[in-house]
Amino acid sequence: MSELSAPTGRESVLVAQPRPDGTAPRALVLGATGYLGGRLVPRLLSAGYRVRVLARTPARLAAFVWGSEVEVVEGAAENADAVARAVADVDVLYYLVHSMGGGGDFETKDLRAAETVADAAAEASVGRIVYLGGLHPTGVELSPHLRSRVEVGEVLLHSGAPTLVLQAGVVIGSGSASFEMVRHLTDVLPYMPAPKWVRNRIQPIAVRDVLHYLLAAARVAPDVNRAVDIGGPDVLRYGQMMNGYAVEAGLRQRAIAALPVLTPGLASHWVNLVTPVPRAIARPLIASLQNECVMDDHTVDDLLPRPEGGLTPYREAVRLALRKVEADAVETSWQDAEISSVPSDPLPSDPDWAGRLVFTDTQSASTSASPDQLWRVIVGIGGENGWYSSPFLWAVRGWMDRLVGGVGLQRGRRSRGKVAAGDAIDFWRVEAVEEGRLLRLRAEMKVPGLAWLELRASPQGSGSRYDQRAVFFPTGLAGRLYWFAVLPFHGFIFKGMANRIAAAAEREAPTG
Repeated sequence: MSELSAPTGRESVLVAQPRPDGTAPRALVLGATGYLGGRLVPRLLSAGYRVRVLARTPARLAAFVWGSEVEVVEGAAENADAVARAVADVDVLYYLVHSMGGGGDFETKDLRAAETVADAAAEASVGRIVYLGGLHPTGVELSPHLRSRVEVGEVLLHSGAPTLVLQAGVVIGSGSASFEMVRHLTDVLPYMPAPKWVRNRIQPIAVRDVLHYLLAAARVAPDVNRAVDIGGPDVLRYGQMMNGYAVEAGLRQRAIAALPVLTPGLASHWVNLVTPVPRAIARPLIASLQNECVMDDHTVDDLLPRPEGGLTPYREAVRLALRKVEADAVETSWQDAEISSVPSDPLPSDPDWAGRLVFTDTQSASTSASPDQLWRVIVGIGGENGWYSSPFLWAVRGWMDRLVGGVGLQRGRRSRGKVAAGDAIDFWRVEAVEEGRLLRLRAEMKVPGLAWLELRASPQGSGSRYDQRAVFFPTGLAGRLYWFAVLPFHGFIFKGMANRIAAAAEREAPTG
């Protein structure tokens, strides 16, 4: 496992305390493939815990360097049988799942999952539940997503298993949706027409401090069963956060005009257009900013130790995040979160296509480059490198997807040169990687059907051969019309893509 940034889990106040029989305690993480869960798991391992994860799609764990070091139970948090298997012999359960990008019934889904986990944890006598909720004011009407977070916390607190609910506001770290929203709004807009909530006070917290509190919570006294607020040392207005980022990024201060007409819905459309954060994620983030979110109490200081050196100031958190981005060392990202209402089934094998309507486009190209050189180009596709043909048409397709609420091309990729199953690349999801041979992408753009793109490298003589296949299973008449509408563009988009990838591989070759 690569070296961890702080906290590492090896700090004296965070290391696992052995059970009475001397064995290491077991931690169960729900949401291990998410932004915070993906960072928490390796630190739990480093701290000395035996780690078990509940994963709806275990294959996604291959995207993490720690994937082979944890015990895996397949299933979802709302599946009572899977949860019952997962909670057996567990000392601390981390509940890090929520439907940030969920559909209209997300509150019901979240509540059902919380009740299932609460019942199973009590039945199995789990020693501690730790839940990350949302920092919120009292006595005011909350947004649906924030209200749901509060409801989940209450269910867990009444489970019968000792529970600590950590209520955090805006989390600042490389790859976090909140940080990316601040970063791209500030980078793109020299002048910012914004909703009136830019004047509200909020208390951001660095992702490293959230991880510290999550790790420390495993060692809290067994009689603690309550919710506590957590936050960083700075209380800022959202506009001040944007301009604090601008200073750290070497940009001019941005002029910000608060407009009373920008509702959360309109503002989420605006964010959807000018940042990589899609509307499904932007809307709950924006809705949570409608009220001032500042710590009401500091009871956490009586329960949990602060990080060594103190809490991280906002601008220092921004500096740390920017360094990670520049070094291509982002551990986890909102980009890799599962998107609701998109296909998750893998590409059927060719014999399974019998009797089904399927459209394909196949292209190939030969190159004097070695298979390794060709493979390096393949795994670097998308993001900053683009798609090697007609950038304008790819951009148009990305904007079309954004306009109908999709993720679009701006989502990019977490790493510029590494790829693993479960990673997001623009509006594709990596479904399979056969090192040096095959990269298969599953479409997450809005299309009337199911779509995949396969990129292959193989030896050919003294060079290599590049094979590319687009596969589309249409849904109804709309799917058929969609395929035939884009068919005229395939000749130069897909063919040009194949030729340029082969040419790019040759440019990778060393010159003698």
